[in-house]
Amino acid sequence: MKRPGKIIFFMLFVSLLSACSSDASSKNTSKEDNQLVIGIDDAFAPMGFRDENNEIVGFDIDLVKAAGEKMGKDVVIQPIDWSAKESELNSGRIDLIWNGYTVTDERKEKVLFTKPYLANAQVIVTLKDSTIEKLDDLKGKNVGLQAQSSASDALKSAPIASDIKQVTEYKDNVLALSDLKNGRVDAVVIDEVVIDYYMTKEPDTYKILKESLAPEEYAVGVKKGNDALLKEVQKALDELIADGTAAKISEKWFGEDKILK
Repeated sequence: MKRPGKIIFFMLFVSLLSACSSDASSKNTSKEDNQLVIGIDDAFAPMGFRDENNEIVGFDIDLVKAAGEKMGKDVVIQPIDWSAKESELNSGRIDLIWNGYTVTDERKEKVLFTKPYLANAQVIVTLKDSTIEKLDDLKGKNVGLQAQSSASDALKSAPIASDIKQVTEYKDNVLALSDLKNGRVDAVVIDEVVIDYYMTKEPDTYKILKESLAPEEYAVGVKKGNDALLKEVQKALDELIADGTAAKISEKWFGEDKILK
C-alpha cells in the first residue's frame, strides 16, 4: 500500500531535479551567449590597470571592449591571479586571457592563441643613477620580475642567468618596481611596453639597458578545444585592425600605431 506513495514522491523528486537542471542549463547557455569574461592582471599598465578612481582601464581593456561590440557580447573584466591564468581559463571561470599575454611555446601547449596583435620585448630596467649599463653588469646582482610571466622565461634563457645572485618573483610589476626604487633589487626584467609607460610618469627614475633579453608578441588566449570562440575573436580583431579602430586605440595609449598588421 505504501509503494504508490513512494513512486509518486520519486516522480516528483525527479521532476524537480529536471527543472533545476533545465534552469541551470539555461543560465549557462545565457552566459555563453551574452557574456565574455576576460581574465586580466589589473596592475599591468598600460595594458590593463586601475586608474586613480579605481576604474580598470588600459589598451587591452579598450581593445577587448571594441571586440565585444563586434561580437555582440557583454564584456566582463575579471581581475585574476596572473600566475594562475591558464587554470582560470581551463576551469571555465574566464573565457579569454587578454592582457599583454605573451605567446610562448610552453603556453601553446596549454591554450589556443589568436594571431599576435602587438609586438613587445623583455628588457632590463634599473634606476637612472645605477652603475649597471649592460647585461654582464648583472653578475652578482639581485633581479626582480613578475612571477609566472614571460620575463621569467626570458631571463632563464639568457646566458647571464647563472651569474645572477638572486631572482625575486613578485605578484605584479608594480611591486617589483617599488622594490627597485627601495633598493631591495638592483634591476627588474619587465615588458618594454610596461616600463615605457612608467617612464612617462617618472622620467627621472628609471633607465632601460640597450640590450634586451627577448622579442615577443602579444595575443589572446582561448581555452583549448574552443575553436569556435577563437574564430569569433579573431574575426573581431581582424575587423578592428581593418577599420582603423585598433590603430586609434594604440595611438591613445602609446602615441603611435603599434598594431601588427
